[in-house]
Amino acid sequence: MKQSEIKALSLNEVKEQLTTERNNLVNLQFAHAISPLENPSRIKLTRKTIARLETQLRSLELNG
Repeated sequence: MKQSEIKALSLNEVKEQLTTERNNLVNLQFAHAISPLENPSRIKLTRKTIARLETQLRSLELNG
């Protein structure tokens, strides 16, 4: 998810997306522990997306 897409989200949408991405990260890590993923860099991308969402969430909480 790009930063421009994240900035367009409302507070509730950011929270929902953050929950979705965290669940996705857990699933990826679990799948990678069982057998190697075809593209293990997806774990890194998911972590970065979570960080971007958390940053946007904090920004919305402070400004709104």
